[in-house]
Amino acid sequence: MQQLDYKSIAGLVDAAQAAGEAVSAVVLRQQAAELSQSEEQVYQEMLARYRVMAGCIGPGCAPDLKSTSGLTGGGAFKVRRAVEAGRSLTGGVLGGALYRALAVSELNAAMGRVVAAPTAGSCGILPAAVLTMQAEKGCTERACVLSLFTASAVGMVIASTATLAGAEGGCQAECGSAAAMAAGALVELAGGSPAQLADAVAIALKNVLGLVCDPVAGLVEIPCIKRNASGVAGAFVAAELALAGMGSAIPADEVIWAMKKVGEGMPAALKETAEGGLAATPTARALHQQVFGHAPAPGGCSACSSCPKP
Repeated sequence: MQQLDYKSIAGLVDAAQAAGEAVSAVVLRQQAAELSQSEEQVYQEMLARYRVMAGCIGPGCAPDLKSTSGLTGGGAFKVRRAVEAGRSLTGGVLGGALYRALAVSELNAAMGRVVAAPTAGSCGILPAAVLTMQAEKGCTERACVLSLFTASAVGMVIASTATLAGAEGGCQAECGSAAAMAAGALVELAGGSPAQLADAVAIALKNVLGLVCDPVAGLVEIPCIKRNASGVAGAFVAAELALAGMGSAIPADEVIWAMKKVGEGMPAALKETAEGGLAATPTARALHQQVFGHAPAPGGCSACSSCPKP
């Protein structure tokens, strides 16, 4: 068995091609060996996480859901209602993915239980993609759970060679990485090849290069929740293009490298400090005042430790 070191997407593709298997099968076998467990034991652990993801949709779509700050909530309910009433521009697949991404992200803002995949701020993207494939495209629960091993492997490569943290790389590192992970899972669920999976990862991530992290009032709500919806849409776009044979001119590993470099060059004001971007707008400053009872500090969240929890 070819060993995986999670240092490159190319390595994942090579291992899967050498074994004549899906990426998920190779990753599951390697993880079982590393943990000294059976493949079924490791699968059951992932199944438990998948069911936590699935359990977010109902409460996340509640019409009266509100975040702890009171700034957000109820968006998933509105989008789900529109989709189920046949008023969606994009139909049940993408429309369903959008409301599921919003549901998980809004539940997170309301202090609900979510799976950080790979972070809490981007927690809606991967669940929305995979749960939508089960609900709308007839994928089995087992296939969806296995696709999470593929997504996790993509995330591990990004974590080991770049970053998943908005404080280091901006939102491209959080929602961008989640979209790349979801795109990989979607390609596998749709029966695509490991090479197409790599193309989807590259397309999803390069389409959001430079996306900043600018949380209003320093909270993971505005614009983070809507970026989860955008992220899952981007994952479907990337998977669709890759499955049609539209490859990425820049290989996935080079895109990840570029994301790291863009993040390193990004000013601190645009990396989760709430000093720049949308967080610096007059409306955002007013929302900060509304939540915390005082204006934001001149240096943003990085210069202030006085905010009480909302």
